[in-house]
Amino acid sequence: MHFLIAKIKKILLIIGDIGVLYLSLWLTLNIRYNFYVSPDLWQQHLLPFSIIYFFWILIFYISGLYELNIARNNQHFYSVLFRVLLSAFAFSAIFFYLTPYFTIAPKTNLLLNLGIFTLIFLIWRNFFNYTIKAPSLLYNVLVIGDNKETKELIKYLKENPQLGYCPKKNIINQEEMLIFDLIETLVKENIQIIVTAIDPHKNNKLVKNLYQCLPLKITLFDLSAFYEKITNKIPISAIEEVWFLENIMNDNRDLYEAIKRVIEIILSLIIGLITIILFPIIILLIKADNPGPIFYKQKRVGQNGKIFTLIKFRSMIKDAEKNGAQWTEENDKRITGIGNFLRKTRIDELPQVWNVLKADMSLIGPRPERPEIAFGKNLPDHIPFYQIRHLIKPGLTGWAQINYHYGSSIEDSFEKLQYDLYYLKNRSLSLDLAIMLKTIKIILSREGR
Repeated sequence: MHFLIAKIKKILLIIGDIGVLYLSLWLTLNIRYNFYVSPDLWQQHLLPFSIIYFFWILIFYISGLYELNIARNNQHFYSVLFRVLLSAFAFSAIFFYLTPYFTIAPKTNLLLNLGIFTLIFLIWRNFFNYTIKAPSLLYNVLVIGDNKETKELIKYLKENPQLGYCPKKNIINQEEMLIFDLIETLVKENIQIIVTAIDPHKNNKLVKNLYQCLPLKITLFDLSAFYEKITNKIPISAIEEVWFLENIMNDNRDLYEAIKRVIEIILSLIIGLITIILFPIIILLIKADNPGPIFYKQKRVGQNGKIFTLIKFRSMIKDAEKNGAQWTEENDKRITGIGNFLRKTRIDELPQVWNVLKADMSLIGPRPERPEIAFGKNLPDHIPFYQIRHLIKPGLTGWAQINYHYGSSIEDSFEKLQYDLYYLKNRSLSLDLAIMLKTIKIILSREGR
């Protein structure tokens, strides 16, 4: 129920935005035509504006305006909002002036509509952002345990009250639990949720305390489940082998995998046919910028540890790894001028549609690692459960790639694996679609690396 409320908040955001869009259109036409909007005039504008409004909502989603973690009236929110509105207006202008199928070319109406929508939208979003973090709407949370994940969780909840949770108390050790009166604290702090990093099966004192709390109708979560729902990643340090047995072993997704394979073949062919016209230009730019081969081929680890040859446009100087495999760092001097552009826009990965067609890769999945890293002493020896990510095909893009853009250290790989495990557990066509849409934002904003 608690996590359903977060989904309801997002649905309310979308419904509210749609309402604001059509209200702004109605006000625009009334102001423009002296408060007389005939049925014919309304119908004349309804279809074309409905089309652009659909893409506006899509732009809002891609840009993150339906993520509750940015639903705060601060500089970051307004910065995102400003860029989104510019993108929406640019799309609308292009749509109306390049699409000759409608009888209107609303220069004045479009500009007026954008102004009215912006004003009402700011009022609506400010009201929403302010309301959802009201103390009366927050669930009070008691956290039991003291580790890296509990500290991260408490800090994250305090910084993001709009998510709907307020951490009230943290029991940090076994000694404190022995003298702790749980019922008294739950009543005093008006606790509705308990999150425990301690397994009740392994702590009789905790079990007895929790049992006494049954009349209070408190909701109990283990840390990994709550952490996953709040952060969209799996806390590696807080899980054991049994987690994989419960969440992965009996995971039958044959229908999903079959549908996904058909979709990615179709999309790969479409992407390949559309972008092949760019290949001559890309090839000339690569050759003119730095001598060496056009394509970069490298061994990578695929599903179940199978080795395959990945192909990309070369973005580094010739013999960039003559001294062996290296992490790609921020402002890496080995990256060429045109290579930097190719990486930022993900154009360097276009040849990988061939890997997708060959079934070495998928469009969506964990990043394919190199054998010397994936099987060597760097990652598996330092990161628990690292090899589990190879249960599915690697992808051109993925949940980790869109949520954590860095990957130049073992610590970064640890963080990205938490997102990979989330995708492994929750993968679905809807999640794949969300990843594809978020990838578009990365490409257009040149956030790749």
